[in-house]
Amino acid sequence: MLKAVLFDLDDTLVDQEGAADAAVVAFAAEHGIHDVEVRRRWSAISAVHYGRYQRREVTFAEQRRARVRELLSLDVSDDDADDLFGGYLRRYEAGWTLFDDAVPALRRARSAGLAVVVLTNGDEEQQRRKLRLLGLEDEVSTLVASSSLPAGKPDQRAFRGALARVGVHASEALMVGDSLEDDVRGALRAGLGAVLVDRTGDGRAGHGRTNGVRTVSSLDDVTFGDTPRP
Repeated sequence: MLKAVLFDLDDTLVDQEGAADAAVVAFAAEHGIHDVEVRRRWSAISAVHYGRYQRREVTFAEQRRARVRELLSLDVSDDDADDLFGGYLRRYEAGWTLFDDAVPALRRARSAGLAVVVLTNGDEEQQRRKLRLLGLEDEVSTLVASSSLPAGKPDQRAFRGALARVGVHASEALMVGDSLEDDVRGALRAGLGAVLVDRTGDGRAGHGRTNGVRTVSSLDDVTFGDTPRP
């Protein structure tokens, strides 16, 4: 019997990619970079260094500094790197928006009597601010951020930590997210059910084969009955 649904936050409920793309284009232009590939480069740089943070090889602040140094090809002090990243961050946070299907999905899950958990690989302080600014605080039962866990998704400890917060067994929970590896495969390895949200319909969210994985293009298509495991 399904008792809880875990939602990823960025690019599942919130258009994080859109905010990041717009922010980095403006930020880079301010520093004389008008490369048409800057969005792709920033995404690749961020994936590498944020992955290091999720494995606890660096701190949250260190991954931010590494990202901005690499993008701008600058060897600057930590304080200067923090100031530079702040210029990007202000634009990024100003661009946060919800997907139209986010709140209806959360409310359907709550109406079904389920515990609604946001499990995010983001920093807890930033993600709580995101929930507050976007009006999601009252729509979820709890937020669990990887910064308060031994490791982030797809590590099984992330899913176990989230389930422990609401007292639910893995077999009683469903994970909904946009990353095939972090959200779906990680959840399945931890014993949860899982749904992949691929909003583009071109498989970009998966970054790999999705055989046997339940995939939807919108949260409107997610149902909250018992979900079979592949």
